Amino acid sequence: MAERTILVVDDEERITNVVRWYLEDAGYGVQVAHDGLEALARFNEGDFALVILDLMLPKLDGLEVCRQIRKRSMVPILMLTARDAESDRILGFELGADDYLTKPFSNRELVLRVNAILRRASLGPEGSTEGVIRHGDLIIDVPRHEVTVRGQRVALTAMQFQLLKLLASHPGRVFSREELIDRIWESHYGELRIVDVHICNLREKIEAHPGQPEYIQTVWGVGYRFCSPARGS
Repeated sequence: MAERTILVVDDEERITNVVRWYLEDAGYGVQVAHDGLEALARFNEGDFALVILDLMLPKLDGLEVCRQIRKRSMVPILMLTARDAESDRILGFELGADDYLTKPFSNRELVLRVNAILRRASLGPEGSTEGVIRHGDLIIDVPRHEVTVRGQRVALTAMQFQLLKLLASHPGRVFSREELIDRIWESHYGELRIVDVHICNLREKIEAHPGQPEYIQTVWGVGYRFCSPARGS
């Protein structure tokens, strides 16, 4: 089914063959591309639930592929990177990627990460019972997976949506970066700066003045909290 199809992009055929086997064994459909141009062509022709994207690609690098996909779609993107490529990972998140794995990676971990991302992106019955969250001009329609700010709908990635929903569901509560990684990414791994990048991206989309945020505020040395605007403000 289209909602279960994953696009795997890597120039190493050995990796794509193994990843395909594990994902198909987990019940997913898989399409494969081995360079950046082929990846964009396949993406434009298909309907994918998730893109697994290596950043080191021939013809067009993975960062540019990520940038092009984000111009037209909020489909979840899982980056594959080298262990020493922290700067590339951060740039990937700034361009809208949702999560990452470093090479070499465990195929079991890959499947678990895919399951977690798609569970977060799902519009299943569990999410449909949570209703609508309202804070001032910010409206989070959980069943529809839609966010409206000052009357304008904003496009969020799956991880951005879940991050905003978690914070807005607990106004005033401070979440540490470690807790946000555990709760949203369902993992104990990763650079804490990943959270900062996602928060920055969220602010750019929902705040009238991202440099002086009204909704998502930094608690220095601790983490972040959501502030509901005062009534009538």
